[in-house]
Amino acid sequence: MSEPTFLVADDHPLFRAALIQVLRERFAHYRIVEAASAQTVGAAMQEHPEIELVLLDLAMPGARGFSSLLHLRGEYPEIPVVVISSNEHPRVIRRAQQFGAVGFIPKSAPAEEMAGAIETVLEGGSWFPPMAAERSEADAALAARLAQLTPQQFRVLLCIADGLLNKQIAHELGLAENTVKVHVTAILKKLECYSRTQAAVLVKSLEPDSMG
Repeated sequence: MSEPTFLVADDHPLFRAALIQVLRERFAHYRIVEAASAQTVGAAMQEHPEIELVLLDLAMPGARGFSSLLHLRGEYPEIPVVVISSNEHPRVIRRAQQFGAVGFIPKSAPAEEMAGAIETVLEGGSWFPPMAAERSEADAALAARLAQLTPQQFRVLLCIADGLLNKQIAHELGLAENTVKVHVTAILKKLECYSRTQAAVLVKSLEPDSMG
């Protein structure tokens, strides 16, 4: 039987090392896999089916706000994700919860609190700091719409948000241009968007900075 494994996804080597130290002290029987970008998160998930928990930083190269969280929830709904972030705004915490995270640990939290939060999640619970932000119906609707996308459509959507044309998306994702066209049509329909620009604005709203 393969060893239970954590995936630590963060692009800051110092913070990653500190978090791994906490994990090794409290969860010695777990293996630890590391990732430093949205792309390496995807590769790690494919290579290590034994991953039981993902500790995810929102601000990594290749990620747009909550995009990595939504992508993981869509592709691996059975694997819990805990967001670890230096952005502790109540709205960010609330959105992480609405977009499917089972926990949110501020990077400023003491090691003991981090370990306790992870323990709670491993036991099947959830762990969030006290929040002042109200649940947002708009975010709930957005999460439901994005959940309809296949993993490949989600990748195409992020390319649209980067302003890429179909030809460039095809090159980027190794797809036929016609396949990209089909995906774009399906994406706009599922997201109830009339244009690529509207879809790009929707992705922009996933960024933690958009507090409005």
